[in-house]
Amino acid sequence: MGSGHFFWAIFYFASLCSASLANNAKINFREKEKKVLDQILGAGKYDARIRPSGINGTDGPAVVRVNIFVRSISKIDDVTMEYSVQLTFREQWTDERLKFDDIQGRLKYLTLTEANRVWMPDLFFSNEKEGHFHNIIMPNVYIRIFPNGSVLYSIRISLTLACPMNLKLYPLDRQICSLRMASYGWTTNDLVFLWKEGDPVQVVKNLHLPRFTLEKFLTDYCNSKTNTGEYSCLKVDLLFKREFSYYLIQIYIPCCMLVIVSWVSFWLDQGAVPARVSLGVTTLLTMATQTSGINASLPPVSYTKAIDVWTGVCLTFVFGALLEFALVNYASRSGLNKANMHKENMKKKRRDLEQASLDAASDLLDTDSNATFAMKPLVRHPGDPLALEKRLQCEVHMQAPKRPNCCKTWLSKFPTRQCSRSKRIDVISRITFPLVFALFNLVYWSTYLFREEEDE
Repeated sequence: MGSGHFFWAIFYFASLCSASLANNAKINFREKEKKVLDQILGAGKYDARIRPSGINGTDGPAVVRVNIFVRSISKIDDVTMEYSVQLTFREQWTDERLKFDDIQGRLKYLTLTEANRVWMPDLFFSNEKEGHFHNIIMPNVYIRIFPNGSVLYSIRISLTLACPMNLKLYPLDRQICSLRMASYGWTTNDLVFLWKEGDPVQVVKNLHLPRFTLEKFLTDYCNSKTNTGEYSCLKVDLLFKREFSYYLIQIYIPCCMLVIVSWVSFWLDQGAVPARVSLGVTTLLTMATQTSGINASLPPVSYTKAIDVWTGVCLTFVFGALLEFALVNYASRSGLNKANMHKENMKKKRRDLEQASLDAASDLLDTDSNATFAMKPLVRHPGDPLALEKRLQCEVHMQAPKRPNCCKTWLSKFPTRQCSRSKRIDVISRITFPLVFALFNLVYWSTYLFREEEDE
């Protein structure tokens, strides 16, 4: 029994020792991590003001590889020509001064949250207007130091960037918005930025924009030379396509409806002056208001946009319909005046003709006082000059008046004959306006859609 108790005592003591050693090992591991940080970043051991050496410890420029992850694009403003983006920005480089022992692979990397502890590339966004970091709940930034001296810097930032736009094809356009990153103080002799191999730009899935679609993005280099040297630069071009369905419903279809409504006046009676004037003025003011609202949402540019051509032509058609009624009204009043003058002239001619007939009859009855009224046969004597003279006088004064034209007499009974010109203008307008507008649509859509394909 004594030997058994002794065996269990030894076993219990060995278990306590193994547990104590395990706990000591864990504590020693964290202490080792602290020692590593103190060792590589301690006072007098690392100077963050000095850039790292080049590749393989050479004196060449430090190489920094960049990649970004686009989290969201909140807006693309046509008026101010800018867009807002939120992204995760990452830089990676090698600093041989930060190499450390990984304790047989148990220490994969060290994490820092203070960027000023190590050397940082002086990168800036050249087309930035505004920007801010995210500090909720803690600053969204970290630095990872790997055993081989590789440093990974990651931060989440929100930027408002300038995006110069060409709005000649608006709203059938595509816009290219760039994100430019460059070194501010280090020239290419000391610092070079490169895109990370593989997938340098990543975009969140199901990226939704209210009026645009992100079609694709391209990475490129944009090194710049100034009088102080050449500076490394990276850029990514984001190609956005404007969603046309919104503008089709809000602009193009209402404008077409206004133009068609202005044509209703062609079918109204030319005497309905209040109705036709009210319809023309109302559609003209509505179209002008529509055009002003469209221009208010766009910047004032010196060139003509596709939407300007559309609204300008639609406004011209509406204004033309109003002028057409003015022409019809003028033609109608001119026709009525001519008809009245024609009637007065016809009455005057008829009175003159009747008066001439009466005068001729009275002249025949007004004979010489010595003449007799005996009924004598009318015998022609070729040699009698007096008889010939009287016969000619009788033929002249008793000649029957010309018979008026039957068609003209019948048409003169209808006052609408004089208004046929104004009605003809309405009939021609009913056909001409829709045909010309249809031809304009054919030319407009074929032209701008073809130009859009060329730009693509």
